[in-house]
Amino acid sequence: MASVNSPKASANSEVSLREVTAETVRTICKLSVREDQQQFVAPNAVSIAEAHFSEHAWFRAVYANDTPVGFIMLEDQPEKPEYYLWRFMIDASYQRMGFGRQALELFIAHVRTRPGATELETSVVQAPGGPQPFYESFGFALTGTYEHGEAVMRLAL
Repeated sequence: MASVNSPKASANSEVSLREVTAETVRTICKLSVREDQQQFVAPNAVSIAEAHFSEHAWFRAVYANDTPVGFIMLEDQPEKPEYYLWRFMIDASYQRMGFGRQALELFIAHVRTRPGATELETSVVQAPGGPQPFYESFGFALTGTYEHGEAVMRLAL
């Protein structure tokens, strides 16, 4: 949580991925995308609950300086060569400030350190305003397959 004396998030803030703790979980759960984006990503409370029932979930809050601005979650199964970007969101108040791009760069760097990682996959709802162009800008490409009605994208690591 941001303290009274900590700098607020601005476009030149340092982005980091931090553990969600008992002290920060409520704040992270309150982060939300814009209303028109809610069809693209589950609420953080749902993601955190799912993570606690999965032995393969690795999740972090996205911070800009000391301000929580988003959430990211990995399906981490080292026995497989492909890892999966399970959830990713930046709060509506902090979009278009470069935090999502920086957070995904940090996330990809983390995945590259995982055993046998050769691919990172994610899935997207293909609809106007969706995240597909964002992922394509990182080199993700559509695979032609679908999972739970969402188009699967893959990034070679």
